[in-house]
Amino acid sequence: MDIPMEEIKRLRKETSAGVLDCKKALEETEGDIEEAKKVLRKKGIQIAEIKSGEKTTQGRIISYIHHNGKVGALVEIYCQSDFVARNAEFQEFTKDIAMHIVAFNPRWNSPEEVPPEVIEEEKDILKVQAEKEGKPSGIIEKIIDGRIKKFYSRVCLLEQPFLKDDKKTVRQYLQQFIAKVGENIKINRFIRYELSQKVENN
Repeated sequence: MDIPMEEIKRLRKETSAGVLDCKKALEETEGDIEEAKKVLRKKGIQIAEIKSGEKTTQGRIISYIHHNGKVGALVEIYCQSDFVARNAEFQEFTKDIAMHIVAFNPRWNSPEEVPPEVIEEEKDILKVQAEKEGKPSGIIEKIIDGRIKKFYSRVCLLEQPFLKDDKKTVRQYLQQFIAKVGENIKINRFIRYELSQKVENN
């Protein structure tokens, strides 16, 4: 079927996918924008999985300072080539991530980085909460698993709803960007600074 260019442009604007990929996704879904987004999301995940094992030796350290001058972040992001590292889209991506870190204050990059003792402590708290709520003992473990996922979405960068589009996570935004540039991209380290409310006088 013929897909209007306006629809292709709209999908591209909302997903950052390439024009050809948007056209194919719309053709596959017979012009359904929302279904086309799902197709592109799946494609992004597949490409990201394929690229995930490839070495990243280039990249940039990007800083972002909020307009009030009281909070900022440094983020270290790797890619595979200097060409991508110097690309304006890569610079925009890294700035987006730094802005997100400033806004959402994640403690870790991914669930795999959360110390086991922190997870166990959180599970103990959630178990007590579930018991106080009178939840049946047979489903408490399932409740804890569900709430641990919510815990990750609060404290882990990749699991948080993305600052500029809360319908996707930072991980999904990353996967889409990997699909777009065709290289493995790795958010390696970050640090967030916030002006302390308490200053000790020497």
